[in-house]
Amino acid sequence: MDLNAPFNGAARLAHWGVIRARGADAASFLHGQLTSDVTRLGPTQSRLAGYCSAKGRLLASFIVWKSADGEFLLACSADLLELTLKRLRMFVLRAKCDLSDATTEVPLVGVVGSHATQWLGDAAPGVAWERRWADGISAIRLPDAAYCARYFCALDAGISTPPWPPLALDDWRWLEVRSGVARIEQVTVERFVPQMLNYELIGGVDFQKGCYPGQEVVARSQYRGSIKRRSFLFETASGACAGDGVFHSDDPAQPAGMVVNAAPQPAGLAPGSLALVELKLAALEGGVLHLRAPQGAPLRRIELPYALPLDAETGD
Repeated sequence: MDLNAPFNGAARLAHWGVIRARGADAASFLHGQLTSDVTRLGPTQSRLAGYCSAKGRLLASFIVWKSADGEFLLACSADLLELTLKRLRMFVLRAKCDLSDATTEVPLVGVVGSHATQWLGDAAPGVAWERRWADGISAIRLPDAAYCARYFCALDAGISTPPWPPLALDDWRWLEVRSGVARIEQVTVERFVPQMLNYELIGGVDFQKGCYPGQEVVARSQYRGSIKRRSFLFETASGACAGDGVFHSDDPAQPAGMVVNAAPQPAGLAPGSLALVELKLAALEGGVLHLRAPQGAPLRRIELPYALPLDAETGD
């Protein structure tokens, strides 16, 4: 496959679910729970946000947008929506904020490629994390991946999926991984602080906002220079899955990292998987990384689509 010839088409995003937060206190409640600023979130914006435990470990990650006055939608991994919704409800207390599962009411479609702007028309945002709405389609521009424009679309109730060319869900998932924007899945709950997933580099953490669960841990990691783990992209000839351990040839007794997200390689590329891997920085200094076992399939590092502050130190 020539990655300069982008994917084109649309996929129903069955691996995502949607939480609705509605009420007079919805903005302030979410602002006090998430790593990103919600109170200043306008109707033409969206946010990448994390939801942390008191220890600063990510319980979920969201794409958040304001769907109406007093109403916000939060898209997260479908496999942990029920648990996340239950936990959020525990902290509503007296706040005027109703939380519900809106997955069936808000179908999600991923639209990719050079024709996407034509398909979306007035609903096509121009820059990453911008949101526009037209003709019952709410479209969020995601960071590009593999030279492709990507749009995360929520359809209003009663709006049928437009007649876009089909895109395989695995191809969309591969583009998600290729973007380097991590999504917390059920098997990775409470495994990472936001910086381990590069969240503060891609707009997922706001250090100017008020407190949220785990805020002190996240801030201490940032300002004390104690970030010793990051996420990187790797290719492997084997089938990788979120939660798989990664082992270093010089220290096979214990994992050096973990797969955060993975997807099969599209047709036209070498068989195997693309994986976003959270890793000890020291593991980049030499040796070979292997998937799932010390003698497992080797991993080959490829470039992230954004810069890491440690690249100079690790010899990139």
